[in-house]
This record gives sequence, structure tokens and C-alpha cells, in this order.
Amino acid sequence: MRKGVVGFIAAGLCASAAGAAELSATEARWLQGAWPVIAYAREAKLPLDIVVQPQPSPGAAPLAMAFVEGRCKLVLSMRGNAQAQATLDRIEPELLDAALELMAAHELGHCRRYLDGAWYRLPSGFAASPSDAPAARWQQAYASMQAARREEAYGDLVGLAWARQRHPQQYARLHAWLVKERGDDLIPGSHHDTLAWLRLAGDGQALATQPSIFAAAAALWTDGLAAD
Repeated sequence: MRKGVVGFIAAGLCASAAGAAELSATEARWLQGAWPVIAYAREAKLPLDIVVQPQPSPGAAPLAMAFVEGRCKLVLSMRGNAQAQATLDRIEPELLDAALELMAAHELGHCRRYLDGAWYRLPSGFAASPSDAPAARWQQAYASMQAARREEAYGDLVGLAWARQRHPQQYARLHAWLVKERGDDLIPGSHHDTLAWLRLAGDGQALATQPSIFAAAAALWTDGLAAD
């Protein structure tokens, strides 16, 4: 989900007992796990809001980022959405909090790209790969898919940079979990095929060279663009 966020309600995070009571148990668990990343964003003064879709949203990504009027919106789409709990159930209990942080940091990477005006843009010196599709509309769809894939790769690397900084002892297991998530039912070259970038982050050392999770991810992301 990207723009045009409508029909959402703000979640009253830690503001009051009434605000907390509006959240489902699944929503509360996701937010509890993501809270260190949310706190980091607030300390960094990123314009980040947390919103919850009140209506059922089956099939939607449980956690996503939107950008509305200059502000990033961390969106929970979990009501009537079995994938929200299923995602939690797939994660080993001892990795759950760190994995939720990784996913939230991934979305924060999208926020950073939006704020920088770089969404879907390639760095200087890079050009998009041409498509073999004959029809113009298919070429446009292919270009859009590849741009989304690049943004997902950047988000994954931000998430891994966060994990490398905050959970170094669990990094190898978190990396393996993310590789499995991306590899299951993979369609090569599709929106969530980020494996070319994940391979570069195998031991996490390349993500430990800079204090900023965004700068660390950007350097490895550029290497992945060159190798992909």
C-alpha cells in the first residue's frame, strides 16, 4: 500500500487504556514488537503516524507503509486478515520480537525513501533493465514491478541493518528466516524477489560499517543493483 490512505483510525498507542482497548490482541502484539523501531523513528523526528484499518482487510499485507501529505503512515491491516496471526505463528517464539522489529524497520526504510523523494528512483549511474515484453502496457507493468522489487530490497536491507545493530547474536537466524520468507513460493524477478540483495548481507558485516541503518542499507543496496 502506498498512497490514498482513507478510512483508517489512529491507534491510541500507550496514550490511554481506552486507546489500547480498541486494539485486537494480534494488533497489540505486532505493535509491542515493533515499538523499539517506532520509538527510534520518533527520536529521529521522522514524521511517522501509526494507523489501524477498522474494516476487514483479508489478503492485505498486515504491516505496510503509506505516504500522505508529507507524513509516513505505518498501517496495520489485521482485522479479518488471517495472515496477520499466521505470520506471527511462522516465527520461532524466541525470534518473534526481533523479527517484528525487522519488519517494522523494513517499513521505515520505505518511509525514508519517500521522505528523500527517491521512491522508485535509481541512484545516479544506474538504468532500469529493458523488458522483452512487446506491448507498451506490459513494458510499463514490468518496469513498475522491478521498481517495487528494488524498494523491497532496500527495505529488507534496512531491516537487516537494524537487526545487525540491535540483535547481533540473533542476526544469522533472522537472516535465515527472512531468506525463507522471501524464497517460499518465489516467482523470480517478482516484487518480493530480494534474494540477490539478501545474499550480500549473509554475515551482516557489510551492514555494520556505518552507524545509520539507512546509509548502511543504501551502500549494500547499490552493490546489489550492480550485481543483479
